[in-house]
Amino acid sequence: MSVVTLGAMMPVAAHAEPSGPDVSSWQHVDGRMIDWHAVRAAGHQFAMVKATEGLHYVNPYFVPDSILMRTAGVARGTYHYARPELPPEPQAALYAATVLGQNGPLDLPPVLDLETSGGLSPAALVDWTHRYLNALQALTGRTPIIYTYPHFWETAMGDSSAFHRYPLWIADYRGNPEPEVPGDWPAWTFWQTTDRGSVPGIGGATDVNVYSGAQGDFARFANMSGLFGSS
Repeated sequence: MSVVTLGAMMPVAAHAEPSGPDVSSWQHVDGRMIDWHAVRAAGHQFAMVKATEGLHYVNPYFVPDSILMRTAGVARGTYHYARPELPPEPQAALYAATVLGQNGPLDLPPVLDLETSGGLSPAALVDWTHRYLNALQALTGRTPIIYTYPHFWETAMGDSSAFHRYPLWIADYRGNPEPEVPGDWPAWTFWQTTDRGSVPGIGGATDVNVYSGAQGDFARFANMSGLFGSS
């Protein structure tokens, strides 16, 4: 989810597991729109789209991406980039109002993107995270997903094991057979395997992710039963 250079991109083949990119305004190079039909034709069944950040930022491409990916049959995940130096409940409200629900056809659960501490201590950040997730679940009606990095969780969150009821989306680019899973999570749900993937239809580099099957059949998890087979 971080900004990446556009060089040395890795071509990404379709995986046997459901796979998909995640995108923000950075993937709209020179203002170009993403060709979501090309993304789907390349074998990617879902995509994660940045919706909001902090209390004031809304991705200017969020609405057109949401519409176009649905017309292409790409399941939609959306995420909020957390700014823990600001209160959590208003951030959850901004995100929920922007995505207009996360319960329709082709919708994955909402995502909290947690990769900065905002200067909070681990105990304070754990409390902030609980408050945000509780507010977000109340607003969307679905159990949120947590996105993070192993080192960040182990340090900024004190390697907390208090969030196991939330699916884990982990970013680990080291090329190991499995990602490092912090906080004694019993399983990872999504794995962001690279931040320099090359996906047809998307200009420039993009993060690419795979689904593990930890939440069961992907079609059910993404409210798209009947469109795709089991993971």
